[in-house]
Amino acid sequence: MTQKVISMEYTLVDANTKEQLDSNVGQPALEFISGMGQLIPGLEEAVSKMEAGETADILVEPKDAYGEYNDEMIQALPKEQFADIELEKGMKLYGSDEQGNTIQVIVKDIQDDTVTIDYNHELAGKTLLFTVAILDTRDATDEELQTGVVGGMDNDSCSCSCGDYSCS
Repeated sequence: MTQKVISMEYTLVDANTKEQLDSNVGQPALEFISGMGQLIPGLEEAVSKMEAGETADILVEPKDAYGEYNDEMIQALPKEQFADIELEKGMKLYGSDEQGNTIQVIVKDIQDDTVTIDYNHELAGKTLLFTVAILDTRDATDEELQTGVVGGMDNDSCSCSCGDYSCS
């Protein structure tokens, strides 16, 4: 199967609360290369079967998105590790894991000498509903397949992965 560059608009809501979590409607399209894992699996599988001009509501269960919420990913750390940071409950902090990858944690609680952080993705455990419109599809170029970047490495724009909140 030929890998495609797919260009789409989307609106993301929490399927249970109906709270809108993200949208690119009226902004630049999200572009990604199918089969490269640039979107959460449940969304990529569904939109990869769609053609330009199609719209759909796509329900993605936690196991096909950001995983189930895991209570074991909550950790209390000594407050002195955060000495230079003005902490607030609910704030997002960024650090590095053992492999040097950027990770995001959320401050869950602040006590006198400990800070409780949550390593779960902020959308872990949530059933997600994407309303998508496929704007365009085309075969990916050899350079795009080698680099994983739509438009190749000379492309100055940054295409963020839906729900990923980070540019590569």
